[in-house]
Amino acid sequence: MEYWDIYDRDKKPTGRTMKRNDWCLKDGEYHLTVLGVVARPDHKFLITKRVMTKAWAPGCWEVSGGAAQAGEESLEAVLREVKEETGLDARDAGGGYLFTYKRENPGEGDNYFVDVYRFIMDVKDEDLHLQEAETDGHMFATLDEIKAFAAEDKFLHYDSIKQAFEF
Repeated sequence: MEYWDIYDRDKKPTGRTMKRNDWCLKDGEYHLTVLGVVARPDHKFLITKRVMTKAWAPGCWEVSGGAAQAGEESLEAVLREVKEETGLDARDAGGGYLFTYKRENPGEGDNYFVDVYRFIMDVKDEDLHLQEAETDGHMFATLDEIKAFAAEDKFLHYDSIKQAFEF
């Protein structure tokens, strides 16, 4: 069973945890999620397509990310998620933490902070080992290609993270 730390509205740990996807958070309580944008020096970005069997947003494009596990720092979580989903080790990559935003879903028990990172790496197709249960392909996309997917509602979180694609 995976557990997540519960944070207060100032992003301070409360010392309490919740079970993964057990949407029990009260207003003013949050869990922590992370997103890792992998950028190449040529200003193309690694994006992956969600498998069609996903309950939420099947077939949409996204960047690596997920929830921080209980006791896990934000950077540890994003490095783990990037490694799990793409096979890439971003520990020695350029870049790093960019910004945090939060989502509040009153009455749904699912409020969360999102720490956004950008890692600059010289990545090739053969470097990737995609998590097959999660992804149905990838591409190294230009900002214009990502914007086009976003305009079609086919790129997750774009409006919240668009500055992560600006060099």
